[in-house]
Amino acid sequence: MNSTPTGFIVEALTRSIVEHNLQPGEKLVEQKLADQFGVSRTLIRQALFKLSQNRLIRMVPARGAFVAAPSVAEARQVFAVRRILEAGMTRSFMRQATASQIKALKSHIGQETAAIKRGDITTRTTLLGDFHVRMAELMGNEVLANLLTDLISRCALITLMYQSSADAEHSHVEHATIVDAIESGDEELAVSLMDSHLQHVEESLTFQTGPALAKASAR
Repeated sequence: MNSTPTGFIVEALTRSIVEHNLQPGEKLVEQKLADQFGVSRTLIRQALFKLSQNRLIRMVPARGAFVAAPSVAEARQVFAVRRILEAGMTRSFMRQATASQIKALKSHIGQETAAIKRGDITTRTTLLGDFHVRMAELMGNEVLANLLTDLISRCALITLMYQSSADAEHSHVEHATIVDAIESGDEELAVSLMDSHLQHVEESLTFQTGPALAKASAR
């Protein structure tokens, strides 16, 4: 858990969103949150800004902060773009991959394992998304890394709310399998595994139903 006051507030609000205590579209009132956490409104603003960067909330000028309400259609569009981008990224990564880069990916997978085992939903979700960004970073492609970060964050709320522990573990296993294919030098297998992985993640998120998702989809 983050030891800073702002980090603690971010984690607490994230969990409230994940557990549906805060619903998509719900307004977040600064003073009410300041009273709840016993901190200044300045710290609350910092936490809300961080949550807006993660696209878990949206800031509306002159109106305030609201829990984000991403749609299923948006998530599908994001994954369509990701499949196109990440197929090319996987090919490029393989053609320049070094032993140290592969070791770095394996280290990331180790962090995923630890988060899943301790049931840390927020960190688990972040690490599973960051695996893809990490590949771009290791390639030295900052533009691609930033683009993937933005795409992944656009459906962060759906991922947090609707990816089960079983789905998360499955994603983690698929990450490890992709790295194994990269390490073996099988480019076609690695690209195929990446595409299948993204399709599996999309299906596990967008085809589940629930009151919050239905409300978000209707907007």
